[in-house]
Amino acid sequence: MTVEKITKDLMGLTISELTQVQSMIQDIKVMKAKSGINVGDKVYIVQKTKKRLGTVTKINKTKAIVEMVVNPISGGTALYTVPFSMLQPTKEAA
Repeated sequence: MTVEKITKDLMGLTISELTQVQSMIQDIKVMKAKSGINVGDKVYIVQKTKKRLGTVTKINKTKAIVEMVVNPISGGTALYTVPFSMLQPTKEAA
């Protein structure tokens, strides 16, 4: 199935059907992210305009605790609770 065919099929759906598809896509993204991430893995935290590197320290049911460098000069770090949908594994593992 190509992206063009998917796009064409989506154009024929109603708003409520699109909302269901959007919810399903979000669930799939979380499931895939969760299955590919373990404690100690290096991950990217993906936001709309930036992508920051961090290390997973704990995995909860719907979110992960990620340690990120907040001050590159002193090396200071902070822990952030991040939804799985915002996490992207790096090519390298810790």
